[in-house]
Amino acid sequence: MKQNKPAYTVQKFNTIREMTELARNESPDKIAYRYKDDSEQVISVTFRAFYDVTENLGAALTDMGYGQAHVACISENSYSWITAYLTILKGAGVFVPIDKELAAADKLHLLNDSESTVVFFSEKQESFLRENKDKLPNIRCFIGFDLVQDDGDFLSYAQLIEKGKAMDKSAYDGLRSDEHALKMLVYTSGTTGMAKGVMLTEHNLVSSVYYGLQVSQVYDVGLSVLPYNHVYESVCDILVAHHLRSTLCINRSMKDIVKDLKLYQPSYIYLVPALAEVLYASITRNIKKQKKEKTFARGVKISRFLLKLGIDLRPKLFKELRDVFGGRIVKIVCGGAPIRPELGKFFDDIGIILTGGYGITECSPLVSVNDEHCNDFHTAGSRLPCLEWRIDNPNTEGIGEICVKGDVVMKGYFKNPEKTAEVLKDGWFYTGDYGYITEDDQIVLTGRKKNIIVLNSGKNIYPEEIELIIKNIHYISEVVVRGLKNENGDEFSLLAEVYLEEE
Repeated sequence: MKQNKPAYTVQKFNTIREMTELARNESPDKIAYRYKDDSEQVISVTFRAFYDVTENLGAALTDMGYGQAHVACISENSYSWITAYLTILKGAGVFVPIDKELAAADKLHLLNDSESTVVFFSEKQESFLRENKDKLPNIRCFIGFDLVQDDGDFLSYAQLIEKGKAMDKSAYDGLRSDEHALKMLVYTSGTTGMAKGVMLTEHNLVSSVYYGLQVSQVYDVGLSVLPYNHVYESVCDILVAHHLRSTLCINRSMKDIVKDLKLYQPSYIYLVPALAEVLYASITRNIKKQKKEKTFARGVKISRFLLKLGIDLRPKLFKELRDVFGGRIVKIVCGGAPIRPELGKFFDDIGIILTGGYGITECSPLVSVNDEHCNDFHTAGSRLPCLEWRIDNPNTEGIGEICVKGDVVMKGYFKNPEKTAEVLKDGWFYTGDYGYITEDDQIVLTGRKKNIIVLNSGKNIYPEEIELIIKNIHYISEVVVRGLKNENGDEFSLLAEVYLEEE
Protein backbone atom coordinates (compact mmCIF):
# COMPACT_ATOMS: atom_id res chain seq x y z
CA MET A 1 0.00 0.00 0.00
CA LYS A 2 1.30 3.46 -0.92
CA GLN A 3 1.78 5.78 2.03
CA ASN A 4 3.42 9.16 2.34
CA LYS A 5 6.63 8.76 4.34
CA PRO A 6 7.73 11.36 6.88
CA ALA A 7 10.98 12.94 5.69
CA TYR A 8 11.90 13.88 9.24
CA THR A 9 10.75 13.45 12.82
CA VAL A 10 8.08 16.00 13.70
CA GLN A 11 8.45 17.61 17.11
CA LYS A 12 5.41 16.97 19.27
CA PHE A 13 3.59 19.90 20.90
CA ASN A 14 0.21 20.27 22.58
CA THR A 15 -0.67 23.98 22.38
CA ILE A 16 0.04 26.96 20.14
CA ARG A 17 1.76 28.66 23.09
CA GLU A 18 4.07 25.68 23.44
CA MET A 19 4.79 25.81 19.69
CA THR A 20 5.87 29.45 19.88
CA GLU A 21 7.90 28.87 23.04
CA LEU A 22 9.77 25.97 21.41
CA ALA A 23 10.64 28.20 18.46
CA ARG A 24 11.77 31.04 20.75
CA ASN A 25 13.85 28.76 22.99
CA GLU A 26 15.41 26.48 20.38
CA SER A 27 15.85 28.86 17.41
CA PRO A 28 15.86 32.35 18.96
CA ASP A 29 18.12 34.02 16.39
CA LYS A 30 16.79 32.31 13.28
CA ILE A 31 14.79 34.55 10.94
CA ALA A 32 11.08 33.82 11.32
CA TYR A 33 9.61 36.46 8.98
CA ARG A 34 10.77 38.76 6.20
CA TYR A 35 8.68 41.49 4.64
CA LYS A 36 8.94 44.85 2.90
CA ASP A 37 7.99 47.97 4.84
CA ASP A 38 6.38 51.09 3.35
CA SER A 39 9.77 52.30 2.10
CA GLU A 40 10.37 48.95 0.32
CA GLN A 41 13.12 48.01 2.77
CA VAL A 42 13.23 44.31 3.68
CA ILE A 43 12.70 43.77 7.40
CA SER A 44 13.82 40.52 9.06
CA VAL A 45 12.34 39.35 12.37
CA THR A 46 13.82 36.56 14.51
CA PHE A 47 11.73 34.01 16.39
CA ARG A 48 12.80 35.65 19.67
CA ALA A 49 11.76 39.13 18.49
CA PHE A 50 8.45 37.82 17.16
CA TYR A 51 7.69 36.06 20.44
CA ASP A 52 8.41 39.26 22.37
CA VAL A 53 5.96 41.22 20.20
CA THR A 54 3.18 38.69 20.87
CA GLU A 55 3.95 38.82 24.60
CA ASN A 56 3.74 42.62 24.66
CA LEU A 57 0.55 42.71 22.61
CA GLY A 58 -1.00 39.92 24.66
CA ALA A 59 -0.14 41.62 27.96
CA ALA A 60 -1.74 44.88 26.79
CA LEU A 61 -4.93 43.15 25.59
CA THR A 62 -5.19 41.13 28.81
CA ASP A 63 -4.70 44.27 30.91
CA MET A 64 -7.63 45.86 29.02
CA GLY A 65 -9.83 42.85 29.82
CA TYR A 66 -9.68 41.17 26.41
CA GLY A 67 -7.67 38.07 27.30
CA GLN A 68 -10.60 35.76 26.55
CA ALA A 69 -12.35 37.86 23.91
CA HIS A 70 -13.47 37.00 20.40
CA VAL A 71 -11.01 39.03 18.32
CA ALA A 72 -11.63 39.71 14.63
CA CYS A 73 -9.11 40.78 12.02
CA ILE A 74 -9.84 42.50 8.68
CA SER A 75 -6.66 43.26 6.80
CA GLU A 76 -4.44 42.55 3.86
CA ASN A 77 -1.66 40.00 4.40
CA SER A 78 0.98 41.50 6.67
CA TYR A 79 3.44 40.78 9.44
CA SER A 80 1.09 42.61 11.81
CA TRP A 81 -1.74 40.21 10.88
CA ILE A 82 0.44 37.26 11.90
CA THR A 83 1.36 38.86 15.24
CA ALA A 84 -2.32 39.45 16.07
CA TYR A 85 -3.18 35.89 14.98
CA LEU A 86 -0.61 34.13 17.13
CA THR A 87 -1.12 36.49 20.08
CA ILE A 88 -4.76 35.42 20.28
CA LEU A 89 -4.09 31.72 19.60
CA LYS A 90 -1.46 31.69 22.39
CA GLY A 91 -3.95 33.05 24.90
CA ALA A 92 -7.51 32.12 25.81
CA GLY A 93 -9.30 34.16 23.16
CA VAL A 94 -10.94 33.23 19.86
CA PHE A 95 -9.48 34.49 16.59
CA VAL A 96 -11.92 35.48 13.82
CA PRO A 97 -10.29 36.14 10.41
CA ILE A 98 -12.60 38.03 8.04
CA ASP A 99 -12.26 38.36 4.28
CA LYS A 100 -11.34 41.96 3.47
CA GLU A 101 -12.94 41.60 0.01
CA LEU A 102 -16.47 41.04 1.34
CA ALA A 103 -19.19 43.60 0.80
CA ALA A 104 -19.69 46.04 3.70
CA ALA A 105 -22.99 44.43 4.72
CA ASP A 106 -21.36 40.99 4.88
CA LYS A 107 -18.44 42.24 6.97
CA LEU A 108 -20.85 43.88 9.40
CA HIS A 109 -22.88 40.68 9.65
CA LEU A 110 -19.82 38.54 10.41
CA LEU A 111 -18.42 40.99 12.97
CA ASN A 112 -21.73 40.93 14.82
CA ASP A 113 -22.51 37.24 14.38
CA SER A 114 -19.04 36.23 15.62
CA GLU A 115 -19.62 38.06 18.93
CA SER A 116 -16.28 39.83 18.47
CA THR A 117 -15.49 42.60 20.95
CA VAL A 118 -12.12 43.57 19.44
CA VAL A 119 -11.16 44.05 15.81
CA PHE A 120 -7.72 44.51 14.27
CA PHE A 121 -7.76 46.37 10.96
CA SER A 122 -5.55 47.81 8.24
CA GLU A 123 -5.59 51.35 6.88
CA LYS A 124 -7.81 50.33 3.96
CA GLN A 125 -10.52 49.15 6.39
CA GLU A 126 -10.46 52.19 8.68
CA SER A 127 -13.08 54.32 6.92
CA PHE A 128 -15.48 51.35 6.71
CA LEU A 129 -15.21 50.75 10.46
CA ARG A 130 -15.51 54.42 11.43
CA GLU A 131 -18.54 54.91 9.19
CA ASN A 132 -20.27 51.81 10.56
CA LYS A 133 -19.20 51.98 14.19
CA ASP A 134 -22.80 52.47 15.38
CA LYS A 135 -23.79 49.24 13.62
CA LEU A 136 -21.23 47.29 15.65
CA PRO A 137 -22.59 47.45 19.21
CA ASN A 138 -20.41 44.59 20.49
CA ILE A 139 -17.08 46.02 19.30
CA ARG A 140 -15.47 47.92 22.15
CA CYS A 141 -11.94 48.22 20.80
CA PHE A 142 -10.70 48.97 17.27
CA ILE A 143 -6.96 48.38 16.80
CA GLY A 144 -5.38 49.89 13.69
CA PHE A 145 -2.20 48.33 12.35
CA ASP A 146 -1.32 51.64 10.69
CA LEU A 147 -2.64 54.12 13.28
CA VAL A 148 0.11 56.30 14.75
CA GLN A 149 -1.87 57.68 17.70
CA ASP A 150 -4.82 56.47 19.77
CA ASP A 151 -8.12 58.13 18.91
CA GLY A 152 -10.84 57.27 21.41
CA ASP A 153 -11.65 53.59 21.04
CA PHE A 154 -9.58 53.47 17.84
CA LEU A 155 -6.20 52.40 19.19
CA SER A 156 -2.73 52.32 17.67
CA TYR A 157 -1.32 48.80 17.31
CA ALA A 158 2.23 50.16 17.71
CA GLN A 159 1.36 52.09 20.88
CA LEU A 160 -0.40 49.06 22.33
CA ILE A 161 2.74 46.97 21.87
CA GLU A 162 4.84 49.76 23.37
CA LYS A 163 2.59 49.87 26.46
CA GLY A 164 2.81 46.09 26.77
CA LYS A 165 6.60 46.19 27.02
CA ALA A 166 6.43 47.66 30.52
CA MET A 167 3.63 45.38 31.70
CA ASP A 168 3.88 42.22 33.76
CA LYS A 169 3.29 39.27 31.41
CA SER A 170 2.15 36.76 34.00
CA ALA A 171 -1.60 37.37 33.54
CA TYR A 172 -1.36 36.83 29.77
CA ASP A 173 1.05 33.90 30.12
CA GLY A 174 -1.31 32.29 32.62
CA LEU A 175 -4.25 32.25 30.21
CA ARG A 176 -5.32 28.75 29.25
CA SER A 177 -8.23 27.35 27.30
CA ASP A 178 -9.58 23.84 26.87
CA GLU A 179 -7.97 22.22 23.83
CA HIS A 180 -11.42 21.19 22.62
CA ALA A 181 -12.98 24.64 23.08
CA LEU A 182 -13.50 27.10 20.24
CA LYS A 183 -10.16 28.71 19.28
CA MET A 184 -10.62 29.94 15.72
CA LEU A 185 -13.89 30.91 14.04
CA VAL A 186 -13.66 30.82 10.25
CA TYR A 187 -16.57 31.88 8.11
CA THR A 188 -17.08 30.05 4.86
CA SER A 189 -19.90 30.18 2.38
CA GLY A 190 -18.52 27.19 0.53
CA THR A 191 -20.56 26.84 -2.62
CA THR A 192 -23.96 27.10 -1.01
CA GLY A 193 -24.28 30.84 -0.40
CA MET A 194 -25.08 31.41 3.29
CA ALA A 195 -21.98 31.99 5.43
CA LYS A 196 -21.36 29.43 8.17
CA GLY A 197 -18.99 29.90 11.10
CA VAL A 198 -16.68 26.89 11.28
CA MET A 199 -15.59 26.27 14.88
CA LEU A 200 -12.00 25.02 15.03
CA THR A 201 -10.40 24.03 18.32
CA GLU A 202 -6.79 24.27 19.43
CA HIS A 203 -6.62 20.48 19.17
CA ASN A 204 -7.78 20.75 15.53
CA LEU A 205 -5.07 23.30 14.70
CA VAL A 206 -2.28 21.46 16.52
CA SER A 207 -3.28 18.17 14.86
CA SER A 208 -3.34 19.72 11.40
CA VAL A 209 0.20 21.05 11.86
CA TYR A 210 1.65 17.95 13.54
CA TYR A 211 0.10 15.31 11.29
CA GLY A 212 0.32 17.48 8.19
CA LEU A 213 4.10 17.70 8.58
CA GLN A 214 4.24 13.91 8.85
CA VAL A 215 2.91 13.53 5.32
CA SER A 216 4.14 16.68 3.57
CA GLN A 217 7.62 18.14 3.77
CA VAL A 218 8.37 21.85 3.63
CA TYR A 219 11.77 23.50 3.52
CA ASP A 220 13.81 26.37 4.92
CA VAL A 221 12.30 29.42 3.18
CA GLY A 222 8.69 29.92 2.10
CA LEU A 223 6.90 32.68 0.23
CA SER A 224 3.44 33.41 1.64
CA VAL A 225 1.00 34.70 -1.01
CA LEU A 226 -2.52 33.37 -0.37
CA PRO A 227 -5.11 35.29 1.72
CA TYR A 228 -4.61 34.84 5.46
CA ASN A 229 -8.32 34.58 6.18
CA HIS A 230 -8.28 31.15 4.51
CA VAL A 231 -7.23 28.30 6.81
CA TYR A 232 -5.18 26.76 3.99
CA GLU A 233 -2.76 29.68 4.33
CA SER A 234 -3.14 30.54 8.02
CA VAL A 235 -2.70 26.94 9.19
CA CYS A 236 -0.82 25.01 6.49
CA ASP A 237 1.59 27.84 5.75
CA ILE A 238 1.85 30.17 8.76
CA LEU A 239 1.57 27.66 11.62
CA VAL A 240 3.47 24.92 9.81
CA ALA A 241 6.36 27.27 8.96
CA HIS A 242 6.53 28.50 12.55
CA HIS A 243 6.68 25.00 14.00
CA LEU A 244 9.29 23.85 11.48
CA ARG A 245 11.27 27.10 12.05
CA SER A 246 11.15 27.97 8.36
CA THR A 247 11.59 31.59 7.32
CA LEU A 248 8.28 32.86 5.92
CA CYS A 249 8.53 35.76 3.48
CA ILE A 250 5.37 37.83 3.14
CA ASN A 251 4.07 38.86 -0.28
CA ARG A 252 1.93 42.01 -0.06
CA SER A 253 0.30 41.87 -3.49
CA MET A 254 -0.36 39.27 -6.17
CA LYS A 255 1.14 41.61 -8.77
CA ASP A 256 4.48 41.40 -6.93
CA ILE A 257 4.74 37.59 -6.87
CA VAL A 258 7.36 37.30 -9.62
CA LYS A 259 9.42 40.12 -8.06
CA ASP A 260 9.16 38.57 -4.61
CA LEU A 261 10.15 35.13 -5.90
CA LYS A 262 13.38 36.65 -7.18
CA LEU A 263 13.90 38.78 -4.06
CA TYR A 264 13.32 36.14 -1.38
CA GLN A 265 14.38 33.03 -3.37
CA PRO A 266 12.02 30.65 -1.54
CA SER A 267 12.47 26.90 -1.44
CA TYR A 268 8.72 26.30 -1.28
CA ILE A 269 5.44 28.09 -1.88
CA TYR A 270 1.75 27.34 -1.29
CA LEU A 271 -0.52 28.17 -4.24
CA VAL A 272 -3.95 27.43 -5.62
CA PRO A 273 -4.03 25.66 -9.02
CA ALA A 274 -5.20 28.83 -10.78
CA LEU A 275 -1.98 30.62 -9.78
CA ALA A 276 0.14 27.63 -10.75
CA GLU A 277 -1.63 27.65 -14.13
CA VAL A 278 -0.78 31.34 -14.60
CA LEU A 279 2.91 30.69 -13.91
CA TYR A 280 2.86 27.63 -16.19
CA ALA A 281 1.20 29.62 -18.99
CA SER A 282 3.76 32.40 -18.65
CA ILE A 283 6.70 29.98 -18.82
CA THR A 284 5.36 27.99 -21.80
CA ARG A 285 4.47 31.23 -23.60
CA ASN A 286 8.07 32.40 -23.26
CA ILE A 287 9.36 29.05 -24.53
CA LYS A 288 7.23 29.44 -27.66
CA LYS A 289 8.08 33.12 -28.03
CA GLN A 290 11.78 32.27 -28.05
CA LYS A 291 11.11 29.34 -30.40
CA LYS A 292 12.72 26.91 -27.97
CA GLU A 293 10.04 24.19 -28.01
CA LYS A 294 12.37 21.63 -29.58
CA THR A 295 15.22 22.56 -27.23
CA PHE A 296 12.92 22.16 -24.24
CA ALA A 297 11.55 18.82 -25.47
CA ARG A 298 15.08 17.56 -26.07
CA GLY A 299 16.11 18.65 -22.57
CA VAL A 300 13.15 16.81 -21.05
CA LYS A 301 14.00 13.65 -22.96
CA ILE A 302 17.64 13.77 -21.83
CA SER A 303 16.78 14.53 -18.20
CA ARG A 304 14.23 11.71 -18.00
CA PHE A 305 16.78 9.23 -19.32
CA LEU A 306 19.47 10.40 -16.90
CA LEU A 307 17.06 10.27 -13.95
CA LYS A 308 16.68 6.53 -14.57
CA LEU A 309 20.45 6.30 -14.03
CA GLY A 310 20.24 8.34 -10.84
CA ILE A 311 21.61 11.52 -12.41
CA ASP A 312 19.57 14.72 -12.00
CA LEU A 313 20.58 17.49 -14.37
CA ARG A 314 17.27 19.34 -14.28
CA PRO A 315 18.57 22.28 -12.19
CA LYS A 316 21.23 22.91 -14.85
CA LEU A 317 19.23 22.04 -17.97
CA PHE A 318 16.28 24.22 -16.96
CA LYS A 319 18.05 26.89 -14.93
CA GLU A 320 16.49 29.73 -16.94
CA LEU A 321 12.97 28.43 -16.29
CA ARG A 322 13.63 27.77 -12.61
CA ASP A 323 15.05 31.26 -12.16
CA VAL A 324 11.50 32.58 -12.61
CA PHE A 325 10.88 31.14 -9.13
CA GLY A 326 14.05 32.62 -7.66
CA GLY A 327 16.39 29.75 -8.46
CA ARG A 328 16.08 27.85 -5.14
CA ILE A 329 12.55 26.49 -5.46
CA VAL A 330 12.11 22.83 -4.50
CA LYS A 331 8.39 22.44 -4.05
CA ILE A 332 5.03 23.99 -4.89
CA VAL A 333 2.07 22.82 -2.81
CA CYS A 334 -1.31 23.25 -4.48
CA GLY A 335 -4.64 23.17 -2.67
CA GLY A 336 -8.18 24.42 -3.12
CA ALA A 337 -8.92 22.51 -6.33
CA PRO A 338 -7.56 19.51 -8.27
CA ILE A 339 -4.44 20.05 -10.35
CA ARG A 340 -4.14 18.87 -13.93
CA PRO A 341 -1.74 15.91 -14.27
CA GLU A 342 -0.13 17.73 -17.22
CA LEU A 343 0.75 20.60 -14.89
CA GLY A 344 2.39 18.27 -12.40
CA LYS A 345 4.38 16.54 -15.14
CA PHE A 346 5.64 19.85 -16.54
CA PHE A 347 6.96 21.07 -13.18
CA ASP A 348 8.44 17.66 -12.44
CA ASP A 349 10.25 17.76 -15.79
CA ILE A 350 11.99 21.02 -14.86
CA GLY A 351 12.87 19.74 -11.38
CA ILE A 352 10.17 21.40 -9.27
CA ILE A 353 7.95 19.18 -7.15
CA LEU A 354 4.27 20.08 -7.57
CA THR A 355 2.00 18.30 -5.12
CA GLY A 356 -1.75 18.41 -4.75
CA GLY A 357 -3.94 17.56 -1.83
CA TYR A 358 -7.46 17.74 -0.53
CA GLY A 359 -8.71 20.02 2.19
CA ILE A 360 -11.83 21.67 3.47
CA THR A 361 -12.23 24.41 6.09
CA GLU A 362 -14.20 22.07 8.35
CA CYS A 363 -11.12 19.82 8.56
CA SER A 364 -8.69 22.54 9.65
CA PRO A 365 -8.26 22.24 6.55
CA LEU A 366 -6.06 19.27 5.63
CA VAL A 367 -7.52 15.85 4.77
CA SER A 368 -4.96 14.36 2.39
CA VAL A 369 -1.83 15.31 0.51
CA ASN A 370 0.69 13.99 -1.97
CA ASP A 371 4.38 14.32 -1.23
CA GLU A 372 7.57 13.88 -3.21
CA HIS A 373 7.93 10.32 -1.90
CA CYS A 374 4.45 9.41 -3.10
CA ASN A 375 3.31 11.93 -5.71
CA ASP A 376 0.47 10.75 -7.93
CA PHE A 377 -0.82 13.61 -10.07
CA HIS A 378 -4.09 11.72 -10.62
CA THR A 379 -5.05 11.61 -6.94
CA ALA A 380 -5.33 14.02 -4.00
CA GLY A 381 -2.94 11.90 -1.99
CA SER A 382 -2.94 9.94 1.26
CA ARG A 383 -4.94 10.81 4.35
CA LEU A 384 -3.46 12.32 7.48
CA PRO A 385 -2.45 9.61 10.00
CA CYS A 386 -5.03 10.98 12.48
CA LEU A 387 -7.94 10.49 10.06
CA GLU A 388 -10.26 7.72 8.96
CA TRP A 389 -12.20 8.01 5.72
CA ARG A 390 -14.89 6.17 3.86
CA ILE A 391 -17.22 6.61 0.88
CA ASP A 392 -20.90 6.95 1.71
CA ASN A 393 -23.40 5.18 -0.54
CA PRO A 394 -20.96 4.42 -3.38
CA ASN A 395 -22.26 3.68 -6.87
CA THR A 396 -21.07 0.80 -9.06
CA GLU A 397 -17.87 2.72 -9.81
CA GLY A 398 -17.14 3.21 -6.10
CA ILE A 399 -17.97 6.92 -6.26
CA GLY A 400 -19.90 8.49 -3.40
CA GLU A 401 -19.71 11.21 -0.77
CA ILE A 402 -16.37 11.44 1.03
CA CYS A 403 -16.72 11.15 4.82
CA VAL A 404 -13.90 11.69 7.32
CA LYS A 405 -13.43 11.26 11.06
CA GLY A 406 -10.54 12.32 13.28
CA ASP A 407 -8.58 14.97 15.13
CA VAL A 408 -8.83 17.74 12.53
CA VAL A 409 -12.62 17.65 12.13
CA MET A 410 -14.34 20.81 13.37
CA LYS A 411 -16.38 21.18 16.54
CA GLY A 412 -19.40 22.31 14.50
CA TYR A 413 -20.98 25.42 13.00
CA PHE A 414 -21.21 28.46 15.30
CA LYS A 415 -24.73 28.97 16.67
CA ASN A 416 -26.09 26.64 14.00
CA PRO A 417 -26.93 23.19 15.44
CA GLU A 418 -29.21 22.34 12.52
CA LYS A 419 -26.47 22.73 9.90
CA THR A 420 -24.03 20.95 12.22
CA ALA A 421 -26.37 17.95 12.50
CA GLU A 422 -26.62 17.77 8.71
CA VAL A 423 -22.89 17.20 8.25
CA LEU A 424 -21.69 15.62 11.53
CA LYS A 425 -23.19 12.19 12.12
CA ASP A 426 -21.74 9.74 14.67
CA GLY A 427 -18.41 11.55 14.49
CA TRP A 428 -18.25 11.39 10.70
CA PHE A 429 -18.07 14.62 8.72
CA TYR A 430 -19.94 14.48 5.42
CA THR A 431 -17.84 16.70 3.18
CA GLY A 432 -20.26 17.28 0.31
CA ASP A 433 -17.47 16.22 -2.06
CA TYR A 434 -17.73 13.14 -4.23
CA GLY A 435 -14.89 10.80 -5.05
CA TYR A 436 -13.49 7.33 -4.54
CA ILE A 437 -10.67 5.64 -2.63
CA THR A 438 -8.06 3.74 -4.64
CA GLU A 439 -6.57 0.35 -3.78
CA ASP A 440 -3.57 2.27 -2.43
CA ASP A 441 -5.84 4.16 -0.01
CA GLN A 442 -5.53 7.45 -1.88
CA ILE A 443 -8.45 9.75 -2.63
CA VAL A 444 -9.63 10.80 -6.08
CA LEU A 445 -12.07 13.71 -6.26
CA THR A 446 -14.79 13.69 -8.91
CA GLY A 447 -16.85 16.75 -7.94
CA ARG A 448 -19.19 18.46 -5.51
CA LYS A 449 -22.35 16.62 -4.47
CA LYS A 450 -24.52 19.61 -5.35
CA ASN A 451 -22.99 19.90 -8.84
CA ILE A 452 -23.74 16.37 -10.04
CA ILE A 453 -25.78 16.27 -13.25
CA VAL A 454 -28.17 13.32 -13.46
CA LEU A 455 -29.21 12.71 -17.06
CA ASN A 456 -32.61 11.22 -17.86
CA SER A 457 -30.73 8.10 -18.95
CA GLY A 458 -29.75 7.65 -15.29
CA LYS A 459 -26.10 8.48 -15.91
CA ASN A 460 -24.35 10.57 -13.24
CA ILE A 461 -22.10 13.27 -14.71
CA TYR A 462 -19.42 15.03 -12.68
CA PRO A 463 -18.96 18.36 -14.51
CA GLU A 464 -15.63 19.15 -12.83
CA GLU A 465 -14.03 16.14 -14.55
CA ILE A 466 -15.12 17.36 -17.99
CA GLU A 467 -14.14 20.95 -17.19
CA LEU A 468 -10.63 19.82 -16.22
CA ILE A 469 -10.19 18.02 -19.56
CA ILE A 470 -11.45 20.98 -21.61
CA LYS A 471 -9.26 23.43 -19.68
CA ASN A 472 -6.29 21.35 -20.77
CA ILE A 473 -6.67 22.97 -24.21
CA HIS A 474 -4.06 25.74 -24.07
CA TYR A 475 -6.19 28.57 -25.50
CA ILE A 476 -9.13 28.03 -23.12
CA SER A 477 -9.30 30.25 -20.03
CA GLU A 478 -12.49 29.10 -18.27
CA VAL A 479 -15.20 26.52 -18.86
CA VAL A 480 -18.53 25.75 -17.21
CA VAL A 481 -20.34 22.47 -17.91
CA ARG A 482 -24.07 22.26 -17.16
CA GLY A 483 -27.04 20.09 -18.02
CA LEU A 484 -29.53 20.84 -20.81
CA LYS A 485 -33.18 20.31 -19.92
CA ASN A 486 -36.00 19.10 -22.17
CA GLU A 487 -39.61 20.30 -22.09
CA ASN A 488 -40.28 18.09 -19.04
CA GLY A 489 -37.44 19.67 -17.08
CA ASP A 490 -35.27 16.56 -17.31
CA GLU A 491 -31.57 16.98 -18.05
CA PHE A 492 -30.91 15.01 -21.24
CA SER A 493 -27.59 16.37 -22.52
CA LEU A 494 -24.64 18.60 -21.65
CA LEU A 495 -23.59 22.10 -22.59
CA ALA A 496 -20.09 23.53 -22.12
CA GLU A 497 -19.69 27.30 -21.94
CA VAL A 498 -16.12 28.06 -22.99
CA TYR A 499 -14.16 31.28 -22.49
CA LEU A 500 -11.02 31.78 -24.57
CA GLU A 501 -7.69 33.28 -23.52
CA GLU A 502 -7.20 36.90 -24.57
CA GLU A 503 -3.99 36.09 -26.44
